[in-house]
Amino acid sequence: MDGVRIDRWLWAARLFKTRGAATEAVLGGRAHVNGVRVKPSKDVRAGDRIEVTVADVRRELVVLAVAEKRGPAAVAATLYQETPESIARREQRSLERKLSRPLGADLGARPTKRDRRRLDALRAQMRSRRP
Repeated sequence: MDGVRIDRWLWAARLFKTRGAATEAVLGGRAHVNGVRVKPSKDVRAGDRIEVTVADVRRELVVLAVAEKRGPAAVAATLYQETPESIARREQRSLERKLSRPLGADLGARPTKRDRRRLDALRAQMRSRRP
């Protein structure tokens, strides 16, 4: 097998739960092959570099093998190799997430009814600011 569609490969490599989700990611511009935005029908071959964003985490991968069918996780892990820079960025982001305090963490162990109302108002205000 020489090449396989990128959406099918992303699904087979277990980067997305469903093939439909992989297709949507490619159509949405969250997947690039060799630095170029592609369509879901683009063939991926061994040696290609893929940049994919999965749930706000950007991963850079080098394709080692292609597969059309989704197999066990152990097999999926052999399809690609993540670049050291990508691993370092992902671990740094994970550490930042762990160290960041959740909204309302300074209120104490158990908020009072008044505190809960204030926290709900603050959360609603934060939700309305998002684009």
